[in-house]
Amino acid sequence: MAGNAETALLGGGCFWCTEAVYLEVKGVTSVESGYAGGEMAQPTYEQVCTGATGHAEVVRLSFDPTVISYRDLLEIFFTIHDPTTLNRQGNDVGTQYRSVIYYQSPQQEATARQVMAEMAHVWDAPIVTELSPAPPFYKAEDYHQDYFRHHPLQGYCAFVVAPKVDKFRKTYAGRLR
Repeated sequence: MAGNAETALLGGGCFWCTEAVYLEVKGVTSVESGYAGGEMAQPTYEQVCTGATGHAEVVRLSFDPTVISYRDLLEIFFTIHDPTTLNRQGNDVGTQYRSVIYYQSPQQEATARQVMAEMAHVWDAPIVTELSPAPPFYKAEDYHQDYFRHHPLQGYCAFVVAPKVDKFRKTYAGRLR
């Protein structure tokens, strides 16, 4: 990781979708799927899926701010998921699928607040994205990492992940690696 790399921690529903998009963003140097925001240390996927741990499915991004800004990452974030649905994205329902931004610094918090205020004018319903200080991050099991690339024809990937990736590619063609 470069010396000037920064970290972003975002939850926009299923981490397979969010990860698949950010893996294609120029300036993003790594993406890890995982869990954050709950009470249990080292939760498993099965535990998080129950909704009882309090964790959200998130991605941890490392990025080069000289190539892409945190603000730009957040603008992409608000394009690839619906921040107006509480604890759900499409058919994925539960607190583990909540929209959340976990900020790493006061600067990230200020930027997130500004972007959220701007996005409030774009959406027809109120934004319900949680904004909180970054809690501990727990990396998801290895089989969840880069899931879409490994399983593009799996039903969920073909019908849910692929359209989000396609939308990103069309909307942000200039941001592709």
